[in-house]
Amino acid sequence: MLTPSSWIVLVFAITVPMQVVAVDGTDSLRAALRSARPGQRIELAAGEYEALFVSGLRGEPDAPIVVTAADRAHPPRFVAGVHLSSIAHVTLSDLVIERATANGLNIDDGGSITDASHHVMLERLVVRDCGGRGNEDGIKLSGVDDLAITECTIERWGRGGSGIDMVGCHRVDVTACTLRDLEDTPAASGIQCKGGSSDVAIRLCRFDHAGQRAINAGGSTGEAFFRPHDANYEAKAVVVEGCTFVGSLTPIACVGVDGVTIRFNTIVTPSKWVVRILQESTGERFVPSRGGSFTDNLIVYDGGAVREVVNVGPGTEPLSFTFARNHWYRRDDAKRSVPTLPTPEVDARGGEDPRLRPDPFDGVEDASPVATVGAHAFVDAEH
Repeated sequence: MLTPSSWIVLVFAITVPMQVVAVDGTDSLRAALRSARPGQRIELAAGEYEALFVSGLRGEPDAPIVVTAADRAHPPRFVAGVHLSSIAHVTLSDLVIERATANGLNIDDGGSITDASHHVMLERLVVRDCGGRGNEDGIKLSGVDDLAITECTIERWGRGGSGIDMVGCHRVDVTACTLRDLEDTPAASGIQCKGGSSDVAIRLCRFDHAGQRAINAGGSTGEAFFRPHDANYEAKAVVVEGCTFVGSLTPIACVGVDGVTIRFNTIVTPSKWVVRILQESTGERFVPSRGGSFTDNLIVYDGGAVREVVNVGPGTEPLSFTFARNHWYRRDDAKRSVPTLPTPEVDARGGEDPRLRPDPFDGVEDASPVATVGAHAFVDAEH
């Protein structure tokens, strides 16, 4: 028997349903997006869809516009690029984007610089085999604020591009994503945040030979493209935690960054450096790359390949970087595992085999002696 309070809830649920709009091809999808209203859920039938450009798609805080698969087990496939411009309160989920000749998914602010696209969610997207030999990205984001990218897989993008490229993006969470590229001819980077980007968190992600720089915290941006236009950093307040890196020339590059926290990550067999501290935007307005913290990480490397664990370039402030409680294991010479760093490490550990599982993305064995550092320990850390 319904009580008065449960009756009120039931009436609300009946009188304010989510409006579902079913589409079964590119033309009907374009029509649905042209007339989309806040609170609509646009469900795409399985099959192939053509290139898509949409501008001005805007939901509301409690009524986003959702574009998703009608059946998650059979996601629709875009066999060209998807471009969304000047959007707000929009969710994309359970879609495949593949074989785009340029960027796979492009979201921007329409070139306004000061009026960002905002409150965008990307969930369980697969973006693969996009771009060619140039600066083409899997996901390109220019002027997007309050952004969440969750459980997405990005595979093989342009050789000069990034899996996820952020220019002037703010308040971003990238969580539980997988970036996978080619080992023999790597792209430029896996995830890049530059052009005045700030408050970017990259958590629980997997980087499988994900470009020459798996994460490029900062970069080099033309001054006309900074958001905000007067930012004196490429990136600020970047956090990388709970991630696993296999391969890449360097897993993490700090390039014109003003504050970066790198903690509880597992780094396995980088091919040249573990971390780089660089400055590529060198005008007078820019602060030097500074304020880094590298703590509680597990690093497994080969000394024959990694001749310089931390590579420091000119115009930076390496003495502002701190190192603490990392566990270093040099596979070819365990006794020389703990490296020399730009500043003395606090409570450095090393030399003991961490006993990684056969697939490093599965973490360490149950009897591992390094239970308190690395990606596998992140879930137990205060965060």
